[in-house]
Amino acid sequence: MPLHSLSVDAALQQLGSARDGLSDAEAAARLARHGPNALRAPRRGSAWAILLDQLTKVVVVPLFAAAAVSLIVRDFVEAAAIGAVLVINTLVGFVSDLRARRAMEALLRLETPGASVVRGGRARAIDARDLVPGDIVRLEAGQSVPADARIIEATDVQADEAPLTGESLPVAKHAESLAEDTVLPDRANMLYKGTIVVTGTARAVVGATGMATELGRIGGLVGALPDERTPLEKRLDALGRRLVWLAVGIGAIVAAIGALRGLPLARMIETGIALAIAAVPEGLPAVATIALAVGMHRMARRHALVRRLPSVETLGSVTVICADKTGTLTAGEMTVTTLALPDREITISGTGYEPRGLLTEGGRSMQPPHDPQLRTALHVAMLANRAEVELGDEGWVVHGDPTEGALLVAARKAGLARAELLAAHPEAGDVPFSSERMLMATFHQVPGKGLVAHVKGAPARVLERCSRVHTVGGDRPMDEAWRGTIMARNDALAARGLRVLALASGPVTAPDEASLGDLAFVGLAGMIDPPAPGVLETIRQFRQAGIRTVMITGDQRRTAEAIAEELGILSLGDEVLDGRALASLSDAELTERVARVAAFCRVSPEDKLSIVRAYQRRGEIVAMLGDGVNDAAALKKADVGVTMGVRGTDVAREVAAVVLQDDRFATIGSAVEEGRVIFDNIRKFVFYLFSCNLAEVLVLLTAALAGFPLPLLPLQILWLNLVTDTFPALALALEPAEEDVMHRPPRDPEEAILSPRFLRSISAYAVLITAATLSAFALAVLEDGVAGPRAVTMSFATLGLAQGLHLGNARRRTAVLTPAAVIANRWALGAVLLVAILQVVAVQFRPLGTVLHTQPLALRDWLVVGALALVPAVVGQVAKRIREARPDPRREPSI
Repeated sequence: MPLHSLSVDAALQQLGSARDGLSDAEAAARLARHGPNALRAPRRGSAWAILLDQLTKVVVVPLFAAAAVSLIVRDFVEAAAIGAVLVINTLVGFVSDLRARRAMEALLRLETPGASVVRGGRARAIDARDLVPGDIVRLEAGQSVPADARIIEATDVQADEAPLTGESLPVAKHAESLAEDTVLPDRANMLYKGTIVVTGTARAVVGATGMATELGRIGGLVGALPDERTPLEKRLDALGRRLVWLAVGIGAIVAAIGALRGLPLARMIETGIALAIAAVPEGLPAVATIALAVGMHRMARRHALVRRLPSVETLGSVTVICADKTGTLTAGEMTVTTLALPDREITISGTGYEPRGLLTEGGRSMQPPHDPQLRTALHVAMLANRAEVELGDEGWVVHGDPTEGALLVAARKAGLARAELLAAHPEAGDVPFSSERMLMATFHQVPGKGLVAHVKGAPARVLERCSRVHTVGGDRPMDEAWRGTIMARNDALAARGLRVLALASGPVTAPDEASLGDLAFVGLAGMIDPPAPGVLETIRQFRQAGIRTVMITGDQRRTAEAIAEELGILSLGDEVLDGRALASLSDAELTERVARVAAFCRVSPEDKLSIVRAYQRRGEIVAMLGDGVNDAAALKKADVGVTMGVRGTDVAREVAAVVLQDDRFATIGSAVEEGRVIFDNIRKFVFYLFSCNLAEVLVLLTAALAGFPLPLLPLQILWLNLVTDTFPALALALEPAEEDVMHRPPRDPEEAILSPRFLRSISAYAVLITAATLSAFALAVLEDGVAGPRAVTMSFATLGLAQGLHLGNARRRTAVLTPAAVIANRWALGAVLLVAILQVVAVQFRPLGTVLHTQPLALRDWLVVGALALVPAVVGQVAKRIREARPDPRREPSI
């Protein structure tokens, strides 16, 4: 039976323990049987295995092939360049994989070094690693819980379980048994390893240690999840496999055609190999890596630190964002927004712990010194309080219960200070909060009134002790009508997602609980963890971009519904699903159900993992935002895990692929935009590289099939690949965002990079470039009467310039004829100019021309070359202008 469902005695019996603890001998025997109370780091692959994995990826195979061919044809410069790219790609992947495998090490930092244990009836301090199931531990406020334990005795215990369950407020604990199916966040009689006791003292019997604890189970979940590849990595791998076979096939066809025509076999083999390299844009992995690195730099400037390079692009692919509520969607700082006095309501502005805001009633600013009823309510809020608020190095912070801190902040906004009030009303005693009485009281000597009690707590419990109502006109008897009115207002505040505390005060005869029976009800304080700055706008931006935001929280359903509605996440027809209902669903049922769910509440770490998996089974690309230990497994499983850099736990930061350094939800919006820009740019340089390389193939294939001499030589092909496949493609990686980048729906996650529509566009431009190149070749042949060096040089020069000018067609899906569009990417202008200069040098500079087998051209020849090279660029820009005038909603977002 689970420990939370058993009585204290039954739990002790099941664990073979007693209230005075285990004997030393029994503890030693159990330690040998269960092992130390420590989390185990996962087995790591060796560094050599990680390195080998990087070198055997399909996407780098074309690089190896290109380097080998370059060595065969003695192009050592090209071979060296490709080798440098291989080293960069391998090092980036190697370092990323090593860092990703440190996730479990962060869990080890949550280990508690020591524990207070009772053995043989005597209390002693031991190393927490020596705890065993059945040990009796003692815990006090401020201590970290060393193991999972069933509470035996609890006095005013509250525990901060936010890292484990996502619960935004400290949880009151007790020793009573619970239903067997109670979900993890509601197990109020359990304490869990790695959480913190905020208030009170407890004795508990250890139920699980080490990897058997909830914290250990999360570590097990994280360790069991494979390191999955991003959508971009999968697409590039698929593309690489297709290109390898395509390259081999094209090279074999051309070599065979030449051999059948009686051309020199060695020359045709060399040409076939060069064609194979032309068919495979060997610069693609390098340019993709550089594009991702550029995106990573851009994101870093916008406070999003990317820890895994391919995740830069994955953010742009996201279709669903699963976001933890506390500290992610909300500020993580309780704020009093409403003081519902018996016959009026005060609104308090401002969020968080900074005491900046106004108290208003009907739009009119309130001044407590001139409003006795409001002043009384704030005095109760300050005096029935154990928290402290102070300005620290990183802003205003609360020491103690966040709800009590929120009450102090509300009073400070009214110009009141607790220290001054305590000096005037010294404390004479208190009744501490407990989960049984659900209230706390402090007693103070008030000049002219004697001993006065100030009480706050659950509205129903406080009302039980009130005989009067403190109204504007004085105290009135508390009758059933007043009770009904107050509870109705309580329900209305709770329906808005507010946590409600009742305030009461009155003269008493003694500083004890028995005297709390003749109090005056003062009012209700409604507080909430408010939306973080920029969240509403970011969620609206995501909706425009076709991205769905889903909230996941450990809070109660009512709070989840209210926050989700306020943020615009929950719309008509959407559902809120709690952890208990989720656990009852099969994988298939959950996969079908998540399409209608906008918020999940009272969920466990396993539930979060199940939610992410369910969306992925639907074909969604999922981003998971979380900052707690309980988010770690879901962060790792998601296509891209995102956590907070300041508030996030070490575990979350180690597992996540992206860390938001400013802890702002709005930053993820900027990161998604950058991710979309990066994928756009990857598509642009894929389009550019493939249309250029396909043109090279078509030039040679057309000539071979027509029985013409070859218009290009192998070294010329390799030169073109080096010049036109490198600098222009790198310039495209720096292309700025297009205007509508965040107004498009997410692309189909299953769509290949080379979709049919995309291939048709590539082929059309490749045919244009081919036609221009062969036209230059044909004109020279007609003039010279032979396919000599001049004709080959003309085709070589035309092809190179046409490819360089074709960059304008690749830059944007709209025309780049306006001055603003032309200069938007100065790198592109520089790349075109560089290609033109290098082509002129390759033709006119004799030492290089000798190597490439070119001959200098006359000015007339260059005019012909320039005119023909402009044709594909001009046709492309005119076609884009026509498409702009007649937009096609089915057109792909890029090119």
